[in-house]
Amino acid sequence: MAVSVKRALCADVSGAASESLAATASRIDRWLLVEYRGLWDRDVLGGSLLSAPLKEHLRDQLAKLGHARLLFIKQPRRRAQARRMLYIGSSRPGEESLYALEFERHDDLLEYDFASALLDGGTPGLPVEHPVFVVCTHGKRDRCCAKYGHPLYDGLKGKIDPDWVWQSTHVGGDRFAGNVVVLPEGLYFGRVEDGDLDPLLDSYFDGRIYLDLYRGRSAYTFAVQAAERAVREAEGLTGIDDVSLERVERREGGWTVTLRAKGVERKVDVAAELADEPVYLTCSSVTPQRPRRYVAQLR
Repeated sequence: MAVSVKRALCADVSGAASESLAATASRIDRWLLVEYRGLWDRDVLGGSLLSAPLKEHLRDQLAKLGHARLLFIKQPRRRAQARRMLYIGSSRPGEESLYALEFERHDDLLEYDFASALLDGGTPGLPVEHPVFVVCTHGKRDRCCAKYGHPLYDGLKGKIDPDWVWQSTHVGGDRFAGNVVVLPEGLYFGRVEDGDLDPLLDSYFDGRIYLDLYRGRSAYTFAVQAAERAVREAEGLTGIDDVSLERVERREGGWTVTLRAKGVERKVDVAAELADEPVYLTCSSVTPQRPRRYVAQLR
């Protein structure tokens, strides 16, 4: 009789192999965060109990926004509250913004065209004057997100104002759990454990990036994320705005990324390659694959 062998968690395998966190942040410019206290299905929107008209409306909003991500969010302590929260914002450099709106019924959101307001420079809600920390705890998506996300959420809300910290559905990169995204800048951090919280938070509130666990900035493509990381490490730059994108040129075999750092243009050649060994990219992957990584070379 065949014996079923339970696979190791994808995050544990990735961590044991010291897989690089660099250039792994999901490509997202704009965010729509909806407080939803029901069960989170693997298909976040389709598997929810939201009305069909609202699902269609939210899909339309996402399509208008481009490079956008819908997240369901929750805070267990808010279960009994009558009103719910919605956040919408941009992580594009120079346009970073976050707005909040409270509502009573999910179908109340049908009245709002958040996308048009945001794209036209409007204010779809009240400006949020503090960062929002989004922690992926989406266990239906991946076991690692639940195992490592819940302790990370508890640890974060014990360090800063708990109103600033939310559990969320899938943010991307299951094998890098625990994952936290800091909005509005769209800064991704992975493999965050309790001992990492103080240096990560101290750095952020000082306007700096904790590079040890930095996955990248969501407004940048993977190639740009790799180039940004290379320049930061070479120049010792950790300020959030110390490095900015000038342009990206496609070339044979990859990209040439031009960044501005310390007032000087830096050119970085980036190539994509596959890792030598195939792995299960998520806990639910059926077949192993060779992860794609981005190699940056400063000129």
